[in-house]
Amino acid sequence: MKKTAFNPYLPTWEYVPDAEPHVFNGRVYIYGSHDIPGGTKYCLGDYVSWSAPVDDLSDWRYEGVSYRKGQDPITQGGKYEMAAPDTAQGPDGRYYMYYCVHFLGEISVAVADQPQGPYSFLGYVRNKDGSKLDGSLKFDPAVLVEEGGNYLYYGFCPSMHFDDMPAVNTGASMVRLADDMITAVSEPVYVARGWEGRQGTSFEEHPFYEASSIRHIGRWYYFVYSSIQGNELCYAMSDRPEGPFEYKGVIVSNCDLGYEGNTVEKHTNANNHGGILSINGQHYIFYHRHTHDTHFSRQACAEKIEIDENGLIRQAECTSCGLNDGWIIPEGTFNACIACNLIGDPHPYQMEEEDKDGEQRRNQYIRRLMNGSLAVVKYFDFDQYQPETLSAELRYGKGTLKILLDEKEVLAETAYEKTQFWKEWSVRLPKITGVHSIAFCFESEEETEFNTFRFE
Repeated sequence: MKKTAFNPYLPTWEYVPDAEPHVFNGRVYIYGSHDIPGGTKYCLGDYVSWSAPVDDLSDWRYEGVSYRKGQDPITQGGKYEMAAPDTAQGPDGRYYMYYCVHFLGEISVAVADQPQGPYSFLGYVRNKDGSKLDGSLKFDPAVLVEEGGNYLYYGFCPSMHFDDMPAVNTGASMVRLADDMITAVSEPVYVARGWEGRQGTSFEEHPFYEASSIRHIGRWYYFVYSSIQGNELCYAMSDRPEGPFEYKGVIVSNCDLGYEGNTVEKHTNANNHGGILSINGQHYIFYHRHTHDTHFSRQACAEKIEIDENGLIRQAECTSCGLNDGWIIPEGTFNACIACNLIGDPHPYQMEEEDKDGEQRRNQYIRRLMNGSLAVVKYFDFDQYQPETLSAELRYGKGTLKILLDEKEVLAETAYEKTQFWKEWSVRLPKITGVHSIAFCFESEEETEFNTFRFE
């Protein structure tokens, strides 16, 4: 890799949640929603495109706006948001993007000659007779194109009823598409059961909620989805694209609930969406985290996963360097926003700096660190470099900063004073060997803000 890959893997000023990764022409492209910093609703932006070479997942390139909300007539000139797209290359070589607008009951299709776009509105998925699709509520589509056929997955199954939704949402549905990529040529079948259809099925404890994603790896089809728990991406397996699928487990939780039995929310507990990427035998799960103390400013993250000889996936841990070739070398300056765990009551959160004119400076930092809260960075390889000091750039609160190894051993501590502007506070480190997490623990009755840290 040209440089270290961190989470979030895009620049910290970019907010592309729900990201579905796909490889086209030697590059990884992600297709996701587009949030804004400090947004008050999901998906307020137009779709944008980012890509990276398959052999360097640290080198993400902005490809520009791929599709604008106003291009789809149902958005009423951009009034309604577009959520969670997925894209596949059709039999004709063109690229087809599927998405839903709000809960308006349509699966929209756009098409482009290149994977990054620009995309043009094509129409809405219809049955052969021109009628609308049946099956689950039309939301969060996923698409799979392979020699055996073209498959479209979709659904939304909350645990409560909404006035503008059907009374019963049994699960996620799948239909086959014709080679025109817009005509359904089969009746829908259920591939995962939601809240109201879960009893007596393998989905009973982790019923389907939203965020359909589909992959074919080896002999298995993997249906990835967000459960009713919200924070977790689960998976079900089948040896056929139409199922039946059987629930198998959790791939990742964006607050690490369930990882090795963990019951502590280690980041904001909120919705999740993503997909699996496989490159040269290495598998990854893409997901998102939440910032700005809201559910509406989500950032793209990813972790390595392992698929065993039976096709099963062990739950991944949230780290600060999921796409990296190895662990982080503890040398130089880092942005505090790469902390993968933010633990405390109330929860700390990532935020963007604003300048005096109120414009976004695109510098992210951590707020609301107090009362023993932790900002944890995972993981550093201290066999690669032996730092002598660690400095943290802080402002506002007054208290004690403790540096913890693996959230347990206190390596060093220092008092820090209240300042209006960013100021560095340093500690000397003992010799450390091996791979470890570093946690910044803030003992203060006042909220402290944390910008960068530096190993020397």
